[in-house]
Amino acid sequence: MRLKDKIALITGSAQGIGKSIAETFAREGAKIAVSDINQGLSQQTADEIASKYGVETIAIGANVVKLEDCDNLIKTTIDKFSKINILVNNAGITKDNLILRMTEAEWDAVIAVNLKGVFNCIKAASRQLLKQREGRIINIASVVGQMGNAGQINYSATKGGVIAITKTCAREFSSRNILVNAIAPGFIRTAMTDALNDEAKEAMSKMIPLSRLGEASDVANAALFLASDESSYITGQVIAVNGGMYM
Repeated sequence: MRLKDKIALITGSAQGIGKSIAETFAREGAKIAVSDINQGLSQQTADEIASKYGVETIAIGANVVKLEDCDNLIKTTIDKFSKINILVNNAGITKDNLILRMTEAEWDAVIAVNLKGVFNCIKAASRQLLKQREGRIINIASVVGQMGNAGQINYSATKGGVIAITKTCAREFSSRNILVNAIAPGFIRTAMTDALNDEAKEAMSKMIPLSRLGEASDVANAALFLASDESSYITGQVIAVNGGMYM
């Protein structure tokens, strides 16, 4: 087991990609702190993972926009498990629109969750990680933070910002053996993409050299590599999981 007895906190992990990461880590022996703004769904996921993989879990409701929530998130995890080894910043939202139509509220909401939320969680965790002199931070960015995408100026801006945060924190924390990396998923099959019609799915697939959407497990496997000892000489990097969509 590559993560036996490691403590992993994953934001936005009640469902979707975050849940897949939590399950993959649990399968490799990690103890899991499931966090989401939806406390009820967080508890359901935590219970499911504990039962399925036989690991300790905790569910923590948190709004990453609020620094006090993030401070409590770290404190509760440490109170339960005594430490934290891996922080995965996965929580994120979309509010897509063309720039001419995008409202200030749509811009502010996405910036708050996707960018400020990552800052808040890293800031809250940093004291404990620096004290431990070891740890992994994995930030979930996006291919559109690298190449842009029409109708997603807010989302693209946040994910480009997450990449910049990753590189800056990698430099700040490297002397304490804290590795900071990002994953930039392409089009991943989720409940949201499943709701698209066949024409839209086909159009998306045509943009991808591998001609198919990725799976949440593809992102989770990349996160597992970055969380494991196998990546001990990797920091400040962006791992592309996009089927060749952006090279």
